[in-house]
Amino acid sequence: MAASGEPGRRWPAVVVVGSCMTDLVSLTSRLPKTGETIHGHKFFIGFGGKGANQCVQAARLGAKTSMVCKVGKDSFGNDYIENLKQNGISTEFTYQTQDAATGTASIIVDDEGQNIIVIVAGANLFLNTEDLRKAASVISRAKVMICQLEITPATSLEALTMARSNGVRTLFNPAPAAADLDPQFYALSDVFCCNESEGAGDSFVGALAFYLAYYPDMPLEEMLRRANCIAAVSVQAAGTQSSYPHKKDLPLTLF
Repeated sequence: MAASGEPGRRWPAVVVVGSCMTDLVSLTSRLPKTGETIHGHKFFIGFGGKGANQCVQAARLGAKTSMVCKVGKDSFGNDYIENLKQNGISTEFTYQTQDAATGTASIIVDDEGQNIIVIVAGANLFLNTEDLRKAASVISRAKVMICQLEITPATSLEALTMARSNGVRTLFNPAPAAADLDPQFYALSDVFCCNESEGAGDSFVGALAFYLAYYPDMPLEEMLRRANCIAAVSVQAAGTQSSYPHKKDLPLTLF
């Protein structure tokens, strides 16, 4: 971990405190009934989790990013760390634990696009305030900090508090939705970004964080318009992170 005020270091502009999930996806002609076994026609493993998704999209637009998260000390965790590195994301504060497996989402999708999903948060729930304190150097120097609710709410709240106390702009994505959200989340969020159901929310949040960090004088309405354009591109391709566009694939008018 870098010492405070380390000379010559270029600090990440976008820091994400959140989740990493390995997606286990089966494609079938229809969804199985209770107790039924059916044949699928394709299986693949992908990278997901709201936090990592948002971080990947920001990085693909050119943001210098860091992911503060926890995965298992297992093959899925090792693969996920490599995926983050391949996207140019700092993994200095991507922790591994032997106390839980890497988070997974088991997903069945039928030909109509309907799905059934079972999420096991696993190591994501082991990210704690001590981990955040170790990452204080990057959180406190970021231009934007993002968090969500796929880690424990207490950890997200601590991340928001830490960022806000250091003058860092905070972007909170309250997903998965919580019925009784602590009012402090509203007070500590500069931007409170709710989801729709199209599956483009993580791309949108990552793009918005990019604009907040690198175009701070741009009107928020224009940031939202551009982030929406980028998210619209993501729904035209298959997969989650695999569908997120790079800067080179987008019109120059967005930059």
